[in-house]
Amino acid sequence: MAGSASRLKDIAKQTGFSVNTVSLALRNSPRIPDETRRQIAEAAAKLNYLPNQVAKSLVMKETRSIGLILTDLTNPVLTAMAQAVELELTKRGYTTLFATSNNKLDLERSLIETFRARRVDGMLIFPCQHGELEHIRNLRARNFPVVLLVGDADAGVDAVCMDERAGAHKAVAHLLDNGHQRIALLDSASDKGNYEKREGYTSAMAAAGLNVDPTLIITPDGSDVASGYLAMETLLQNDTGATALLAATDSLALGALRYCIKSGIKVPDDMAIFGFDNIEFAEHAVISLSSVDYDIESISKMAIERVISLINSKGLLPPPRITQVEPDLMIRESTL
Repeated sequence: MAGSASRLKDIAKQTGFSVNTVSLALRNSPRIPDETRRQIAEAAAKLNYLPNQVAKSLVMKETRSIGLILTDLTNPVLTAMAQAVELELTKRGYTTLFATSNNKLDLERSLIETFRARRVDGMLIFPCQHGELEHIRNLRARNFPVVLLVGDADAGVDAVCMDERAGAHKAVAHLLDNGHQRIALLDSASDKGNYEKREGYTSAMAAAGLNVDPTLIITPDGSDVASGYLAMETLLQNDTGATALLAATDSLALGALRYCIKSGIKVPDDMAIFGFDNIEFAEHAVISLSSVDYDIESISKMAIERVISLINSKGLLPPPRITQVEPDLMIRESTL
């Protein structure tokens, strides 16, 4: 059978059993004697038989696959999220179809339709623009199971995510408690309309009776280490008087830290630095980095549980549910 796929009738011919008996045996039907199932399984292995998953999915009306769309794999948190989701879905008997939008809304829309065409049972999506969700709401309106990995109470779509506003608020409150008032924010996400961390920063400053100085808010070109290095340079060249900063990602914070070390700026004495996401490198930096913890394992498990419950729901989907996990702070040398 080299060069072509074996079929049930080929196994039937090889073993002398009927096609129906072969089919039942390969599905481990208790109606078929153990010895018969053993003979058929051996023949199937010799013929390199593979079940027709497409045909099976049409009969069962499911593919046991879930699509995962993330924004940017250069972000260590999203790389870790992809791994956590794939491992958890494998445990539950699902295949993960994975794609990245590269922070492009049109590509995100296209990927959603691609996954629909591939008949995935549901989707997990980290949207690139948190305020531009109409295409995802339309997906849910078509009764399709979808769960966001970022979301607000008014998203209109199921979501399981970190409460980024609360995380930023808690980090800034920690810096305020340490006596800092000129606190800067390095945040490239707000340039895409993702304002959660900026709103948390602003609310913490307001709670302390402080007005936000626009010169303290820096919008880097990216969210990587190099962007953090350049943003730190800009902050200091602007002579803002900042004594502390919150970076929207640990990568930005690590870049800021590197600039300080190269420039002879003592951390945390001259500049306290707080990161976001608690990636592995944060704890093991030359000066260990305080960070807002992102509980990837819990969030991925809860998101998967929710999307599978939607897949298994009968009739119309239940009302959307938003689950926001309030993060803990990991306090280390950079803010002590």
